[in-house]
Amino acid sequence: MSPAADAGDKLSRMAEADEKADLLRYLQIARDALVWKLDGLSEYDVRRPMVPTGTNLLGLVKHSASVETGYFGDAFGRQWPEPRPWLAADAAIDDDMWATPEESRDDIVDFYKRAWAFSDEMINANALDAVASVPWWPEERRETSLHRLLVHVTAETNRHCGHADIVRALIDGGAGLRADNSNLASDAADYWESYRRKVEQAARQAAGR
Repeated sequence: MSPAADAGDKLSRMAEADEKADLLRYLQIARDALVWKLDGLSEYDVRRPMVPTGTNLLGLVKHSASVETGYFGDAFGRQWPEPRPWLAADAAIDDDMWATPEESRDDIVDFYKRAWAFSDEMINANALDAVASVPWWPEERRETSLHRLLVHVTAETNRHCGHADIVRALIDGGAGLRADNSNLASDAADYWESYRRKVEQAARQAAGR
């Protein structure tokens, strides 16, 4: 390989490493935020269904962990080493979306963190163009890449962070982006009560037109 080609190859590898690091960083921020939403809540509150579809905080963590074992395990022919009873043939479709009484908060958070390590091992050891095959996707788009799955899982995890934001707010009014940065206009309860009244008034005025 010529010096110019070697330099170009090195730059290409560096660019991919930077891109992968960016993707992993945003995925980890979402992972941490999802777990943080459990902080300070009782065993009941982390499990309670707060909307008609039954969405609950601990279930979001359990589901997100299971998702990672699938996309960064099964899709690459890697075997997750622990039982996943919610994927059994006789399991209900939503059995990964809630915690059984026998599953503790620590059990599920630890499962999620083991899933992170399992995923990151795969991500760090392979190029972004590594080929994957997702068995549960339609056949015509089943074959994909590590890059696309990393984007997909990051997007899905952030979507579930949004679900967790709403569920936590319904439980105790808790809000914020992450532990070290609320990203809110104010931390004062009276500010938000005033803001809510303003939005409610505008909605009623619009509805009365």
